[in-house]
Amino acid sequence: MAHLARAHLPTLKKTASYYLMHIGVAVTVAYAVTGDLMVSLTLSLVEPTVQAVAFFFHEKAWDRRAKAAAAAAAPALAPALA
Repeated sequence: MAHLARAHLPTLKKTASYYLMHIGVAVTVAYAVTGDLMVSLTLSLVEPTVQAVAFFFHEKAWDRRAKAAAAAAAPALAPALA
């Protein structure tokens, strides 16, 4: 696990930076709408977590779509390569 983290350290740092920026923006917007700091902090921590889970499934769907397109294109390419 440590090797994986070291190999992707710049990406992990960028991801952490983006996550913190996202929470900061979310807190600011939620506070502007609600006027309640505790509500805005709660919303701002829940929303990015839900987004992360949704993004995971979004990526899986796009991967399946790309694999299906590649599989459909493979038989069409086989005669051309022979």
